[in-house]
Amino acid sequence: MERDNRFARSHVLVLAYPSQGHINPVLQFAKRLIHKGLKVTLVLTVHNAKSLQTKDCPIPIETISDGFDETGSKEAESIEAYFSTFEAEGSRTLGELIEKHQSSDDPHPVSCVVYDSFLIWVLDVVKKYGVLGAPFFTQAAHVNTIYYQAHMGLLQIPVVAPVSVPAMPPLEVSELPSFVSDRETMPYLLTLLVNQFINLDRADWVLVNTFDKLEQEASVCSSCSPFVLVVDWTRELWPIKTIGPTVPSAYLDKRVEGDQDYGFSIFKPSTEATIEWLNKRGARSVVYVSFGSLASLTPQQMEEIACGIKQSNCYFLWVVRETEEDKLPSKFAEETSEKGLIVRWCPQLEVLSHEAVGCFVTHCGWNSTLEALSLGVPMVAMPHWSDQPTNAKCIEDVWEVGLRPKVGEKGMHWRDEIEACIREVMEGEGGKSMRSAACKWKQLAKEAVDEGGSSDKNIEEFATKLLSN
Repeated sequence: MERDNRFARSHVLVLAYPSQGHINPVLQFAKRLIHKGLKVTLVLTVHNAKSLQTKDCPIPIETISDGFDETGSKEAESIEAYFSTFEAEGSRTLGELIEKHQSSDDPHPVSCVVYDSFLIWVLDVVKKYGVLGAPFFTQAAHVNTIYYQAHMGLLQIPVVAPVSVPAMPPLEVSELPSFVSDRETMPYLLTLLVNQFINLDRADWVLVNTFDKLEQEASVCSSCSPFVLVVDWTRELWPIKTIGPTVPSAYLDKRVEGDQDYGFSIFKPSTEATIEWLNKRGARSVVYVSFGSLASLTPQQMEEIACGIKQSNCYFLWVVRETEEDKLPSKFAEETSEKGLIVRWCPQLEVLSHEAVGCFVTHCGWNSTLEALSLGVPMVAMPHWSDQPTNAKCIEDVWEVGLRPKVGEKGMHWRDEIEACIREVMEGEGGKSMRSAACKWKQLAKEAVDEGGSSDKNIEEFATKLLSN
């Protein structure tokens, strides 16, 4: 039952890191808190708030500065410079925002700040004002476990494979997060991710975008040891609350009124054209291809993907961002016009839930992975960086809902491998078992957020604690 929050004094600020993949999950968590009776404000950077594509704002927005109000992070000299400036300006402007709401004439003083775990400085700010703090981990518990082991010096870098990490199957170097397996490429990002754990002992809660059974149940498979008790193991370290999957309620429990989509997008989706095209296709006949909001592929890799899709002879819907369009092979769109549709962005949830979609070729970002699992769609896993290689390992060997094309020379996914995986998922005997497994995870995801489910109980406990203060 949704509480009436008109008189709730508890006010939660939910602070997102300024990228689409980080905004979506914290925004969905904010909606769940409102459903539980709390007053919630979404906090974005000034530039991020200006760039969002939205018709109706589902949650009130306030802004802080990252020091790049007009241009965003792209104008920073380096990622190190961006985070340094964000910490300085963000600390100052977040403090001002909290002070504004702590004034005696504000009926809704800030009682808690939920913040992206990348932004470790937020906890120092909120404690200064006597406010509760809860870091929000947008990546999976199994990935957080790896970074924690690196933080504690229990995972030696450079890595020697296979790697044994508590509560994880043995991992080859290529199956580790890229910042661990290839430290030299972006050393600062490894430092950033490892440093997420520096002050967790001072946090009042630690929120993780996952659900218990996804990273708790033993999964028996022929190629790996059981993937067991990741969530329980991390709960021994911190006050963990699993609150996912952070997918709009309309696709899961249907209890949050009006929660049909995320409500925000940095890119403008081609919704009408996409759904109209899908409506003309048969059930499970379409391969949906998307590599998220950040991945930048080489022209050679784009060509291999294009040829693999074309050779599969399946209908396909391919999201190719404007910045990637010039990497498509010459005349590919023209030659495949009867089979495919290429768009710059699309409403991914509507696509994945459409009966015409039979397979998702994905970069294995955690949001996309959770969406596919929550909607019962098997995957062809083609990771590129960050947490994606580890998520891909779980997609194939742990949750058994997809295949990974073998990686060849130069770290490339070659066309014949891509074609073979698409054909197996769409038409093969293995595809049948993957669809069955995907349906199982779909049901378990729904149960987690439905009334009395593990994630629902955790959100309820979180809200009750704040409402009772």
